[in-house]
Formats: sequence, C-alpha cells, structure tokens
Amino acid sequence: MAKIPNVKIGGTDFPLIGFGTAGFPFGEDEEAVKQSVLNAIEAGYRHFDTASAYQSEKAVGDAIVEALKLGLIKSRDELFITSKLFSSDTQTHLVLPAIRKSLKNLGLEYLDLYLIHFPVSFKEGSSPYGFKPEDILELDIESVWKSMEECQKLGLTKAIGVSNFTRKKIEKLLATASIIPFLNQVEMNPCWQQKKLKEFCEEKGIHTTAYSPLGGKGTPWGTNQVMDCEVLKEIAISRGKTLAQICLRWIYEQNVSVVVKSFNKQRIKENLEIFDWELSEEDLQKIDQIPQERGQKADFLVNDVGPFKTLMDLWDGEM
Repeated sequence: MAKIPNVKIGGTDFPLIGFGTAGFPFGEDEEAVKQSVLNAIEAGYRHFDTASAYQSEKAVGDAIVEALKLGLIKSRDELFITSKLFSSDTQTHLVLPAIRKSLKNLGLEYLDLYLIHFPVSFKEGSSPYGFKPEDILELDIESVWKSMEECQKLGLTKAIGVSNFTRKKIEKLLATASIIPFLNQVEMNPCWQQKKLKEFCEEKGIHTTAYSPLGGKGTPWGTNQVMDCEVLKEIAISRGKTLAQICLRWIYEQNVSVVVKSFNKQRIKENLEIFDWELSEEDLQKIDQIPQERGQKADFLVNDVGPFKTLMDLWDGEM
C-alpha cells in the first residue's frame, strides 16, 4: 500500500493526492463508484472527493461502510471526505439543508471539507441539470459564505473552501469573510497551469487543489488536450513513466494537491507511483512552454439574459 504525503493546512493533515468520484454520466453506476473507492482505499488513498452534483455521495458512503467491515480502515477518522454545495443550493437559506442532505447520503456525522462547487447560483427550484438561461444568477458570495461558515461552526464540516473561484471572486469573499477558505479547487494541469491564480492563493494563505489533472478526457467539462499533448508523451517515453504520472508529478512539484479519478484498478495504483523520482529541469522547461488553454470553459453558463454575457465575464478575464 502506498503512503501518500500530507500537507499541513491550519493544523490539519491534508493528503496531497485525493481520489475523485465524478463518474459520467452522473449517478449511472453506483456499484462501479463504490468498488473504485474500495480499490483506492486498499491502494492507500485517504482523501475522497465527491459532490451532490456527482450523485456519488451514497456510493462513497457505502464504500466507507464496506471498508470498515473488511478492515481496510479502522475508523472513519482515517479518511478525509470532501463534498460540495452545488449552484442550485447556493442561496443562504439552502446551504444548511444541502450539507445535511449530503451527510445523510454519505451516512456521516461530519465532512472534513465542504466547498462551494461553482461561483454561480441558480434560481431556487430550478433543475441542477436542465436549467434555463434565465435561471442563472450571480452568486451572492457574502451571504452564502456566511452560511458556509455556519456549517463549520456547527461541526457539520471541519473546514470550508471554494472551487472554480477566480482571483477577483476570492478577493470579494475575503473582504467580508470571518474564515479564510481552506483551499480553492480548480482545473490545473500542464496545459492549463494557473500560475497567477496559484501564486495569488498562496499569498492569501489558501491552498490550491487541482482537478482534471489529466484533462478530464471523455467528460463534458474536459478535453483531450492533455492526453494528446506530444510534449508530455515524449517526456513520458523518455522517463519510462505513464503520461498520467508525468502530469501528477508536475502538479506535486508545484506544491499543489490533486484529485485524480480512475475506475481502473491498475491505474489507481499507478497514479500513486510519483513520489520516488523527480522531473528534470529540462522536463520542467518543456512543460513550461506548452501552449495554455482552459479546458473547463463552462460556456453553458454564458448567455444574453444572465449575468455572464461572455466567457471573460464568467472567468473575470482569466482565460
């Protein structure tokens, strides 16, 4: 079993590699998610990332129960569980009911981390999957973050954070926050390196976690640009590593944690084999020169009647 390094964040040990559970289509194969989480626990993963939007919370909870029965872990406290508040619940009076629903789905008394999934709101009562352009609203960051803080104060989660937040949106949050976000989980990989955002978060005492480290190939929010990148393929061949290992090692060397998903038992193990070697200076220089393009553009949130008329509006120019 692999030993994953931790990073200390506010006195909390946070595993530098986490296991993602966003199988697509969402909620279609709970048994596959459950089995992949069990395989990941057996391989050494201890951070598991889910979300109400993924419809994988119940499968993660079932896997935890099974892992305890099998003796793969001795207690729930050995695990770090993250879930997320989706845009259909990002209104101040909906936050507490949403986290309680997630806890019920997971069969847990508390989360380790609860994130605002995306800095956007949908009108109350609108479908999280079939929303209309007029359902999209600007997020009231101040009031929703106050409700997130209440979740932590009540002990429903040990920490709170954000996901997909730009520098401008984090600045707005910090202007009134009593609790600084534990982390910002964002798309990050060699083809979308997020250097300025990472440096900004570091200055503010906010850790960065990377999602879609391999580009999210095969999902609506992903692209093939990482796995098809010739530079990364050449480095992988020259180092005798998989392309995924090159990407994950690169993220690790940025002092960033990562959430990686695979339902393949062999790849689940391979993705942890990144700690006993380093990328060379030449490798890093080649990666540094890869053309940059955001994969998760979320252009479905852009329209003429909502708050985001262009992608530049949505991402505050971070394109």
